Amino acid sequence: MDRGMLLQYLIIALAVLVSAWVVLKKQFPGVMRRLRGALALWLVKPAHSQRLQEWGRRLAPPPANGGGACGGCSSCDTKAPKQH
Repeated sequence: MDRGMLLQYLIIALAVLVSAWVVLKKQFPGVMRRLRGALALWLVKPAHSQRLQEWGRRLAPPPANGGGACGGCSSCDTKAPKQH
């Protein structure tokens, strides 16, 4: 197999992976949240390097309560109120 064909297959594989990622995020947000959480927990283990632990902390999904310190009405947020 020559380099051109290999490059073509790599680009197609990358496009398929990106497409699958977008479909998972749009159609199955709960599954994506669980996958991100599981991967983040695995990366944060003390046996891994500091760099992997930091990446795991950044990869972790945001809290599920939807923002706000208490999970209530979010009126304590410093941002402007939502306009309906």
